[in-house]
Amino acid sequence: MTAGTTGTADDGFRGWREAAREALYGPDGFYRRPGAGPAAHFRTSVHASPLYARAVARLLCRVDEALGRPRALDFVDMAAGRGELVTGVLGALPADVADRVRPYAVELAARPDGLDGRIVWRDEPPEGVTGLLFANEWLDNVPVDVAEVDASGTPRYVLVRADGAERLGEPVAGPDAGWLDRWWPLPPEEGLRAEIGLPRDRAWTAAVETLERGAAVAVDYAHTAGARPPFGTLTAFREGRETAPVPDGSRDLTAHVALDACAAAPALPGARLLTQRDALRALGVTGGRPPLSLASSDPAGYVRALAAAGEAAELTAPGGLGDFGWLVQPVGAEGVLES
Repeated sequence: MTAGTTGTADDGFRGWREAAREALYGPDGFYRRPGAGPAAHFRTSVHASPLYARAVARLLCRVDEALGRPRALDFVDMAAGRGELVTGVLGALPADVADRVRPYAVELAARPDGLDGRIVWRDEPPEGVTGLLFANEWLDNVPVDVAEVDASGTPRYVLVRADGAERLGEPVAGPDAGWLDRWWPLPPEEGLRAEIGLPRDRAWTAAVETLERGAAVAVDYAHTAGARPPFGTLTAFREGRETAPVPDGSRDLTAHVALDACAAAPALPGARLLTQRDALRALGVTGGRPPLSLASSDPAGYVRALAAAGEAAELTAPGGLGDFGWLVQPVGAEGVLES
């Protein structure tokens, strides 16, 4: 039997997309397990500092103003983990905005105990959103197939077993081949690899289509045309450390996002790509040190300001979180990330 991109061959090999989908989201998958959730295995901007949630709250307020302060303002937290971001955003909003907000957490895992009762827990985003849909490190966990160039120069699907062993399958064909040709063309050099981002384009388009008015933002590890990594980016994280990508359900499986392809997929005007460093600076997050004069006039305030500056520096650091990509898609709420 020959394995294609989906299904399982007699020898246990199958496409990376199907293997990762079961390992991450199947009945015993990584993201469905009870406990501390993703924060126990990797650290995102949400976990790095409360400044991040405050910046997202500021962005939600800008969307609110752009929409003319609607009676009900939606905030949709995609891939919400244990609700850390939506909780932080609610706590950072001005009272007059918080009173109008309808907060949603979109996550496959069960609702955590003790979550704010205002938060609606769902396994998919609501329709007809008026407000902000925010997807922090969601698209990198949308499973994709992997292609590798064989000795004849032909891109083929990479097949994988549950123990992480790989072999090459059929040549990449159909819409997947069209996506590679447009967004990640592979030279005919044996061993070069790419992640086929078409499922992410479709997932992002579906998320944007839930918006009636407002803005959708995706934040992720990203690359764009002209700077694609020659051997792909598929990797895994477990218990705070990067590890081998093995689709056994014990670890997070992730790959960087071709964010320019996602930006083009909804075919809507106004899509904007920028770095997290630039996005957060536009939202008032900088890594500048407080003036030394504050140390004598308000020592406790100086210490707090110094800590905040350190956290801001981490969120905007070159070579780290600051290099993350932000994809901003307005739907009737243009200019919300202008400085």
